[in-house]
Amino acid sequence: MTAPETRRVRLPRLALVVRLLFALFLFGTGIMTMGFAVNGYPVSDSPDDVGQFMIALEKTGYLIFWVGLFKAVAGLLMFFPRTAPLAVLMSLPYAFNILLYVTFFAHQYLVIGLPDFAACVLLIYCYFDWYRPIFAGPHSLTETTPASIQTASGDGNAL
Repeated sequence: MTAPETRRVRLPRLALVVRLLFALFLFGTGIMTMGFAVNGYPVSDSPDDVGQFMIALEKTGYLIFWVGLFKAVAGLLMFFPRTAPLAVLMSLPYAFNILLYVTFFAHQYLVIGLPDFAACVLLIYCYFDWYRPIFAGPHSLTETTPASIQTASGDGNAL
């Protein structure tokens, strides 16, 4: 595993600005989304396809609130440097889903969806040293696993 001392943030100034703006966006829209779950999604009297879709999501009763809560938590965690790599990974499914949503369904929101996904991808690149152990092969496990655990399991690669 990479020691914390050897982990670095690529493009640190850009990463800081993007991280804080993305954190503000996630936290603000998370709170707003939870408000929609409680008060209802604002649609016109004759909703278009996007409005009908949002009404259908609202009728499920749980999805909108939990997505908003998840976004708000990820946004809060992104404000702190120690938890930022985790928050970036937490926001990736949301950002990818929004990219698909605006690409295939709600084209008028491309101006929000594309930068949202781009910020997430950029931050994954900037924090990639934190994620490198995820992609390490099984050989790295035996190097860091104590011998007593290897002996007890019978094979160092059993995990």
